[in-house]
Amino acid sequence: MVAPALLLLLALPAGAWRGLGLPRRPCVQCCHPAWPPAAPGPGAHVSDGDAWEGLPRLRPTIDISILKGEKGEAGVRGRSGRSGKEGPPGSRGLRGRKGQKGQAGLPGAQCPRAYAAFSVGRREGLHSADALQAVTFDTELVNLDGAFDLASGRFFCTAPGVYFLSLNVHTWNYKETYLHIMRNARAAAVLYAQPSERSVMQAQSLLLPLAAGDAVWVRMFQRDRDNAIFGESGDLYITFSGHLVKPDAEL
Repeated sequence: MVAPALLLLLALPAGAWRGLGLPRRPCVQCCHPAWPPAAPGPGAHVSDGDAWEGLPRLRPTIDISILKGEKGEAGVRGRSGRSGKEGPPGSRGLRGRKGQKGQAGLPGAQCPRAYAAFSVGRREGLHSADALQAVTFDTELVNLDGAFDLASGRFFCTAPGVYFLSLNVHTWNYKETYLHIMRNARAAAVLYAQPSERSVMQAQSLLLPLAAGDAVWVRMFQRDRDNAIFGESGDLYITFSGHLVKPDAEL
């Protein structure tokens, strides 16, 4: 009898158990719950709080393209902001192409240039006297602005600067040759040749700074011994020359 009764109870549907008046016992958890929890069966009781648990979760989305309106007109341009601080210099760029040649400019004013030069000669020979004497000249080769006076044998400087001076003479046989190139009253250089049975050409040259008003000339020494320079009318043996190398303005 018991076995058939159990079979009848098991055969009852799940909702018929409440009408039998059987005592209810609290459900005791005897094992770890399954995760994720299984969905309730078709006969399981679902409380009001669990009515939404079985339903799929939905997340609402909004299509922005539907709500987006047409593009508006450009607004009024705002004021320019303040200039920022200067940044560090960048790296040097590549070298550009060479530009075209520009047009020639207008000619400038000519720079004033100082010139001075002279070259004179003497055809007549000269012997020394009891006193010092200036060597005069009778032939003018170059005399810019007439700065050299042939009668006194002096060049008067009008363009101060550095000058190159040169003196050339022909010695006399068996006679001494003793001359000085003078700047004002002081000897700047000497030209000397001892007496010899043969006559030779003798020369002296130097660079000499001259101030405005300075005088340059050649002086023959006094007669201690027979002192002379040779000359003749046919040829020019005795010459005295000088020119400005560089004016004071360019030094």
